[in-house]
Amino acid sequence: MKAVQQESDLVLVEAAIDGNAESFTELCRRYYPAMVAIAHSVLGDRHLSEDAAQQAFAKAAVKLPELKNKSRFGVWLATVCRNAARDVARTTERASMGLDLSAIPAAAKQDNGASEAVEEALRELAAPAREVVFLRFYDGLSYEQISAVLGISEQAINGRLRRAKRKMAGCLRRQGFGRVRS
Repeated sequence: MKAVQQESDLVLVEAAIDGNAESFTELCRRYYPAMVAIAHSVLGDRHLSEDAAQQAFAKAAVKLPELKNKSRFGVWLATVCRNAARDVARTTERASMGLDLSAIPAAAKQDNGASEAVEEALRELAAPAREVVFLRFYDGLSYEQISAVLGISEQAINGRLRRAKRKMAGCLRRQGFGRVRS
C-alpha cells in the first residue's frame, strides 16, 4: 500500500505542477490532518495549528514547482508546515500559553488535574517526539502514514513513541499519578 500511496502522490504532484488544481486539492485533503497535527505539536493550540497548516499549503502551492524529489512530497510538506508553525509561534503570544487539549477525547479529561499533568508531560518532550505523539495519538495516523509524512522508518517511529511514553510516564509519576494513594 505504501508504494501505491507514494506513486499516487507522485502522479498528483506532477499533475499539480502542470496546473491541475484538483490534484493539488486532493493532496491537501490527504495531508491536511497530518499537517495540523505537526503544527499542533509546535504551537500547542488547535486553531493556530489549523492556520499554520493552511499557510503551509499556500506556501507549498507556490513552491511546488521547485520540489526536487517529487516522490517525497509528504516529507517536504511536513518541513514547510513546521516552518509555518514556527513563523506563527514567533508572531503570536498564544503559542507560549500552553497546549490546547481540546483534541484529547473527553473521557481522558478529568477534574483531578490529569489534563494539566498530561500537558506538562507533553511540554517536557523534545519536538520530534512530541510531533510523533501528536500524529499517532491525536491524529490517529498509522506508523506507515507517519513514516510517509516524516520520512523516517517505522522502527524509528516506534522508538520515538516508546521513549516519549517512558518520559511522559516519569513526568506523570513525579506529579503523583500512577501511585497508589492511601
